[in-house]
This record gives sequence, C-alpha cells and structure tokens, in this order.
Amino acid sequence: MCLNIFSYKAHPDYKLIIAANRDEFYVRKTEAADFRNDHPELLAGKDLEQGATWLGITKTGKFSFITNYRDPKSFNKDAPSRGALVSNYLNGSASPEAYLKSLGETQHYNSFNLVVGDLTELCYFSNVENKIRKLDAGFYAVSNALLDTPWKKLVTGKNAVETIIKQKNFNAEELFSALHNEQKADDSELPQTGVPYEIEKLISSMFIKSETYGTVCSTVVLIDTDNRVQFFERTYNPLKENKTVSFEFVIE
Repeated sequence: MCLNIFSYKAHPDYKLIIAANRDEFYVRKTEAADFRNDHPELLAGKDLEQGATWLGITKTGKFSFITNYRDPKSFNKDAPSRGALVSNYLNGSASPEAYLKSLGETQHYNSFNLVVGDLTELCYFSNVENKIRKLDAGFYAVSNALLDTPWKKLVTGKNAVETIIKQKNFNAEELFSALHNEQKADDSELPQTGVPYEIEKLISSMFIKSETYGTVCSTVVLIDTDNRVQFFERTYNPLKENKTVSFEFVIE
C-alpha cells in the first residue's frame, strides 16, 4: 500500500476513516478482500506470493496497514514479508503498543511504515527511525517515506480527503474518486529517493498507471460512532477482471 490517508477519532460521525491506494506489479497474484477461511474474524486482501496482507480489519475492531519505505540502496530480495507484520497483529491478541514492543529487532525486514490500531489506541512504527509513536486523535497520511512527510501526492491526497469528509454527508464513491488522481508532481516537487528520474516521476502521482506496475486497488474503510464498519475495495489491475467489493458489520 503506497498511500494511506486516515482520520482517527477526529470526525464527529466516524471514529476511523481510511482512504488508501495499493501499488504493485500487475503480475503479482492477489486475492481480493474477504473474510479469510483460516481466520474468520479477519477481513483483508491476501498476497498469494507471501501469504500475508497489506491492510485489514477484524470483527473486534483491530486494524492495520503497511507501506514500503522507498530505499532502493538497502533493499534485500531475501528479506521476510513485511505484510506478515500486519497479519500477525490482526490475528493476535496484543494491544497496538504491546504488539510493536514485541517485534524486537526489525532491521532484517526491508524498510517499512506500519500502523496498528483499535478503537482505544493507535500506533505508528517505522524500522527506519526505529521508534514507536503513539498517535493522538488526528488526521494523518503515509506514503513511502515517514509519516506525514509532505510529498506532493500525500499533500494532494490529504487536502482532497479532508475537503470531502468535511461535508455533512459524504460517501465512499467520493473518496474513490479522490484516490484516482493521476496528476504527477512537477520536477521541482519530486523527492530524491535513489530511483531513476523516470520512475520517480511515474510514481509521484496518487494513482499510478504504467505497462507493468501501478495502483492495483483502492480501499475505503469507515467506522462510525456506533461501531458500524463499512469496508470497500475497488480493483484496477489490467490483467484481471476488476470489481468493487463491500462489507458491513458491527464491531463485537
């Protein structure tokens, strides 16, 4: 997941709002979001190559998502799956902070940003800065740098989502529309992350599209003040049939 915009206990009608894009190679095999047979409490997509997920929520109100931190110089193709950090939290019983403390040394993973939360606590951890941040009620975003690093795509996305959710009545379709923004950053606004200019330019937009790599799905999650969850996922992969799936339940 390469862009995740989220409001936590900062909206009068919703305890949680998530609007997120996942970027990946089109050939990577993935299952759409669903309740997992092996973990029936868990609603998430599934990466069939590593067996984990990038974003999910449980019927008890635990939620988590992860993004890659772009650092090509330190990338290790044999590193363990970062998605397992999401799945292990969601399938476990530890609180957000306790879970992050239990991870111990994480430098053997490729660089990441991990958010873990429930209805009482929200935490952020990156193995780049290697510290746990407990997040207060607020409006945040993370892409492929540290939390709220003001890359153009992140600032654009936050502004668009904030405008939408300030409306008295907004819907998931408006958030999907905001996420489908293909405008690239100007050259002066491009970050310098160590990838070639052509790639940096390509992936500077909120919604990425190329011949082999791009935004393969968008996800919207809403938890209202009555603990009613609405979960929507829309897929865009040009190599497969695309669809929107939706789920609704009340947190137990």
